[in-house]
Amino acid sequence: MVSTLAALIGPAAHPGPWQDGGPADAPAWWPVFPITFGLFWLAVAVGAFYLLRRRMTASAAAAAAAADPLSRARSVLAERFARGEIDEDEYLTRLAALSHGG
Repeated sequence: MVSTLAALIGPAAHPGPWQDGGPADAPAWWPVFPITFGLFWLAVAVGAFYLLRRRMTASAAAAAAAADPLSRARSVLAERFARGEIDEDEYLTRLAALSHGG
């Protein structure tokens, strides 16, 4: 008896949009919204992964540079040469001194 009442009351009292395949005036482009939403969160996840990976790589490089003072001295020397603070002869002389001293 309950199933008979449910069959009589259910579809007639509350016809849903999915009973006949959806409303006739539903736009055909409605999947754009869930696809865009999913792509947005995928981009957020990829961006977060990229930023975390870059931060970990930078901190590992900084730790390696701090652990090797000779490498840090060479990079400072190269930066000074690149900025034009020292000429090529002075650069090579100081680089040789670093190589022989280390």
